[in-house]
Amino acid sequence: MSAELAFNRSVEVDYGVAEEVAPQVRRIVANNPSPYTFLGTNTYLVGRGRVTVIDPGPADEVHLAAIADATRGERVTHILITHSHRDHCNGARPLQALLGGDILSFGPTGTERGAGAPGLGEAFVDPAFRPDRTLQDGDVVKTGGVTLDVLHTPGHAPDHLCFALVGQRTVFTGDHVMGWNTTVIAPPEGNMAKFLTSLEKLLARHDKVFLPAHGGRVQTPQRVVKAYIMHRQWREQTILTCLEDGVSTIPRIVAKIYGELDADLKAAAALSVLAHLEHMISRGLAVAGQRGHGAQPAAETVAGLASVYSVSTGASSPAS
Repeated sequence: MSAELAFNRSVEVDYGVAEEVAPQVRRIVANNPSPYTFLGTNTYLVGRGRVTVIDPGPADEVHLAAIADATRGERVTHILITHSHRDHCNGARPLQALLGGDILSFGPTGTERGAGAPGLGEAFVDPAFRPDRTLQDGDVVKTGGVTLDVLHTPGHAPDHLCFALVGQRTVFTGDHVMGWNTTVIAPPEGNMAKFLTSLEKLLARHDKVFLPAHGGRVQTPQRVVKAYIMHRQWREQTILTCLEDGVSTIPRIVAKIYGELDADLKAAAALSVLAHLEHMISRGLAVAGQRGHGAQPAAETVAGLASVYSVSTGASSPAS
């Protein structure tokens, strides 16, 4: 099993320009690049005449003006939010004030939001975000001659939705599947078991194209989803090997399997390891013991980062 994933990071964008990326679909990229957003957030305009906006992105006046320019002479009927991370949802209310349209998303989850790492707390998640109307798995949104099926895909975020363009075998995957990097799974915001289940949900669909919220088109969605699953299985195996070798705290595991990382990414990597360990513990592959020493600062705000872990009695290999 290999950890290598074939990412496409050679994407060129022209910020503020509406580019047709699929039939009845235009994309405008927000100028908000970062280690978590790649080149920026992709805003999609779906349909003609009556337009649905998917992920309006940040509350950036230049980006919102670009959306307004691209839809001049058309009517925005819906503003869909894949999940309430600020790089996706902060522009929703300003765009609505500018162009109208109902804001639709999964809505409140009743769960703890955010994660204790730089850039992944309330500066990243908007726990107070509320749509005009909530969506559930299996709902349908129709506008502009197109129909979108709603898919609830928790894992990266508990409220994460994907939107499938009916008749085109095309899915707007938000942050659930991206072509430029693996998806951040950072507890308590993220949940590895739910993420893997959501991947299996997409794997069963046999779509032809994924349009993610960051990066370019995913032209081989089945292959990428399988690679995502294999990558997580490989990562779990490396963590289990660490535990078998006595590498039993998250900071030591991160140092062994990730090598040198800058401080922000190291904290995110620690949360990813925690997500794997939570999933392993739930299946009886590992156990958490007493709190250790030398944990990352994030351990002060996220339970489990300062624990000592070990292989569960009788565990031999991760389940597929």
